[in-house]
Amino acid sequence: MSGTAKDENAKSKDPTPRVLVLDVGNTNTVIGVYKDDRLLGHWRLISERHTADELGIYLTNLLKTVDIHLNSFDGAILSSVVPSLDIPWRDGVKRYLGVECMTVSTDLDLGIEVLYGAPKEVGADRLVNAVAGVARYGSPLIIVDFGTAITLDYVGPGGKYMGGAIAPGLEVSMEALFGRTAKLPRIALDAPPPSVVGKNTVDSIKSGILFGYAGLVDALVERVWYECGGQAKVIGTGGHAHLIAAHSKYMKTVEPWLTLEGLKLIYERNTSRR
Repeated sequence: MSGTAKDENAKSKDPTPRVLVLDVGNTNTVIGVYKDDRLLGHWRLISERHTADELGIYLTNLLKTVDIHLNSFDGAILSSVVPSLDIPWRDGVKRYLGVECMTVSTDLDLGIEVLYGAPKEVGADRLVNAVAGVARYGSPLIIVDFGTAITLDYVGPGGKYMGGAIAPGLEVSMEALFGRTAKLPRIALDAPPPSVVGKNTVDSIKSGILFGYAGLVDALVERVWYECGGQAKVIGTGGHAHLIAAHSKYMKTVEPWLTLEGLKLIYERNTSRR
């Protein structure tokens, strides 16, 4: 960044600190800016490999859209399931925002006990969702995240993260279906079919995907309840959560910004202890 740009930014510095939160997934990267408990802005990018400067320029332009200055940040935090993107994001944040970027791992104080058999293997996004879910709803709790993969996570009584299940996401399943069949058309999951029994090919595919995945979620929830000895509230998050929630027996609550909220909470918990 040029010295001139830094000087201009300094002249108009906003004194209220903000936190940048970054959720880097296999398909998309979601960026948010928090001021206290308020989400000031959020953006979704494709998770592609870029240099630190390219990412810094993206951040600069995105922040301009909500009139947030680069030097108004107190810190940043990153949750990533794509290791090759970690260093470019951390370097880009440091270079352009002038703050260190905390990275989510079990080495941080998460405020929950992680009882996963191999704690280092659990995805950072799953832990972040658990932190936010417990903060908002308490435990026991089941969290279903609809991303490239669908993850269902169980947090037991006392905020103990126990683990969960992983299944192919809706888009992954659809790509496999379309890629291996010659005549099936590509469809958009913009609305449910009028009935489970589809009267045309498009509605038949929609029925299989939407009602099928609602059944998958409900079946897993029932098995978790049975195995863990009691019911737990079920919440959903991620891109397709609202579509599945409309047809699920148990997942009726959707929190679209659960991961971003969890990142903010983890950042606050770990900076207040310094």
